[in-house]
Amino acid sequence: MRYILTEGQFDAPAEPAVVDGLAARLGVDLPKDYTDFLKKHNGGEGFIGDNYIIFFKSEELFDFNREYEVEKYAPGILLFASNGGGEGYGFDTEDAAMPIVRIPFIGMDRQYAETIAHDLADLFAQLAD
Repeated sequence: MRYILTEGQFDAPAEPAVVDGLAARLGVDLPKDYTDFLKKHNGGEGFIGDNYIIFFKSEELFDFNREYEVEKYAPGILLFASNGGGEGYGFDTEDAAMPIVRIPFIGMDRQYAETIAHDLADLFAQLAD
């Protein structure tokens, strides 16, 4: 799958060892399409259609989720991106399929997590529309 930003740029690939160690550090197995994405693009930001997105670097995932106290306010959500404003994108780790949800940063609560994509390719397709 090729992931394309209509404007902006992806970062250089992540170190494979860093990506391979994420599951242990985060306590969850990440979807293969996402770890493959990190091995090609370790973060980056830009537009997908009219929607802005910032993908976090693999080495920032743990700290970002800890600092935003995601596990406290939205248990089971693992954030991996932001719209650069008031919302984050994350995986719902309590669902075996690990769909992607959008959740507000202000007033973060699991009840406000809205499923928006089945996987990373679907997220790009949804944001491009």
